[in-house]
Amino acid sequence: MKKLTLSIAAIAAMSTFAMAGGDIAPVEPVVETPVVTPVTDAGFYLGLGYSWIGQDIEGLSSTDYSAIMLQAGYKINPYVAVEGRYWTNVNDDSISFRGANTSVDIGSDAWGIYVKPMYPVTDTFDVYALLGYGSASADNITLNNAGGTYTLPDMDGFSWGVGAAYEFTNNWSVFLDYVAFDDSTWDNSLKKLSGDQTFETINLGVTYKF
Repeated sequence: MKKLTLSIAAIAAMSTFAMAGGDIAPVEPVVETPVVTPVTDAGFYLGLGYSWIGQDIEGLSSTDYSAIMLQAGYKINPYVAVEGRYWTNVNDDSISFRGANTSVDIGSDAWGIYVKPMYPVTDTFDVYALLGYGSASADNITLNNAGGTYTLPDMDGFSWGVGAAYEFTNNWSVFLDYVAFDDSTWDNSLKKLSGDQTFETINLGVTYKF
């Protein structure tokens, strides 16, 4: 009889434990998914450069001078940007006019709008090209030692360039490039003069990316 009583008590205790356990819901572990922000390298940038410019007419004149270059653009991704540039001369220089060297006072400016394909060689070093449209002019040219003034005809058309940039902080970089405007033929039928006109620049500067 005692054994029967103990068996009934054990069965009752096990039933109570089972019923109580049925009310306890399993606890699922909370798994947090990390939020990954994609790196696009996109954004606006501004730049300032110093330029060495050669603007020549074959057989007539060869003009070399220095200029300040302003740069503004938008980097769409690590491989392409759009960019605008403006040059204005900052010094008077020498000129060869019909074979005679003389000093010159010159007013010159140029501008260009470009698509800028880029290739990131490393995380901090890019090489790039510039492909677009530009215009260059040089006027109010005063030949100090020879007398008289003249104006080079404007150059308008295809403009291209190649260069490289090194990023030394997350925002600042330095660049060096070569930009040229397409050759055009200059013709002055009144003075029986003509020649191929060229406009070439070498640019060294810094860029800040926002």
